[in-house]
Amino acid sequence: MKKSLKLAAAATILATPAIADTIPVPYNTLNTNMENPLYMPGARVFYSKLSNGLMLKVADDSAAHKDKHHDGSTEFPIIRIQEEMGYGITDRLAAHFSVQYTHDDDIQRTGLSAGRLGLTYRLLNLYNGFVWDVYGDLHLGGIGEMRGQYNIAGDADTANAVIAGALKTAAASGMDIRDPNVQGAVIAQAAPTALKASLLNANGVIDYDNYSNGMWGFHVGTKVGKVWDKLTTSAFVEVLRTFGDDNSRIRIAGSNTPILANYSTALVLAQLGAPAEVAAEFKSVTEVNAGLNAFYQWTSKWSTGAWFRYEHHADQGIEKITTNVAPELAPVKKALEDKLSDMNDGFDAYIIGLSAAHQFTDHAQVAVYGEYTFDNAHERSQNGTDAKVEAGVRVNFKF
Repeated sequence: MKKSLKLAAAATILATPAIADTIPVPYNTLNTNMENPLYMPGARVFYSKLSNGLMLKVADDSAAHKDKHHDGSTEFPIIRIQEEMGYGITDRLAAHFSVQYTHDDDIQRTGLSAGRLGLTYRLLNLYNGFVWDVYGDLHLGGIGEMRGQYNIAGDADTANAVIAGALKTAAASGMDIRDPNVQGAVIAQAAPTALKASLLNANGVIDYDNYSNGMWGFHVGTKVGKVWDKLTTSAFVEVLRTFGDDNSRIRIAGSNTPILANYSTALVLAQLGAPAEVAAEFKSVTEVNAGLNAFYQWTSKWSTGAWFRYEHHADQGIEKITTNVAPELAPVKKALEDKLSDMNDGFDAYIIGLSAAHQFTDHAQVAVYGEYTFDNAHERSQNGTDAKVEAGVRVNFKF
């Protein structure tokens, strides 16, 4: 009898760690409810979250939008589709992959707008409900090249100032510039210089074809959170670093508005043999994202979530135009590089969101969500809005 009791006690002691490893957190939300912000798949579990959203945007009155005659314009519907999937390598280590596709017919822009591939490791998962994750992702912006059209308008004021200077010099030398023939000859002689000067002070805006920045990079981040019975709270912060390269294709289009009589930017560029398109090497940038999440598990079937997210998008800039040009265009190329070295197109976004989810089976869940974005955009940004709203449906499953 004593021997049996000793064997039972020993078995209990040996089994205790295994039992402790399987103690579930409240409602087991961290590995069953895919809408929980601290969700992580268990070992050998695959999950998929497919979001289908519609967005409405009203452009603000930034200089870039004004240049495109787009300030105050409404863009709707903007289609946004995102797929996130992951796999539990162990109970504490998971791989994940996500891509997002956006189509905006109102500005003729479409394509992959986000992409990530990486790993998450759960450093802490304590019995009091405290969780601490660290993660690293490859930023997939380099999968597609950045494409767009740079619309150049020569500076008519600069050209006219050169002409006025030439006429003044001619008058000072005793020429009768009131004579139409004399005046015409002086203007004709000064026109090439005036037109080149107008290009050196040209201005323009990129009309983007897609959402890719053409650059690879990496995210590193951390997330902490706690389960309070039915309530889960969490916070995260991450940094994105991109690596500049010339994975870009930018068409060059001159304005047809006259700089001088019978001369437009388009005509002058054509006469100088400007290339139809160029590639530009963009500078590396550092961006920051952070956010807070709250999640409540009402029942085993119903749950809701709320979040706030901050995104800092840095100013872009061109290091150099890598396409070779004719010698006569070299000063224009250098002037454009200087002008676009800091594009002043960054913006900060402040996003609030809500969701409600229903668990149909142990393996399938559907959620509806909505987001509203406030932003503070720089003067040359094409991402500034007076209103930005998205609503959609997300379908989650795992096996």
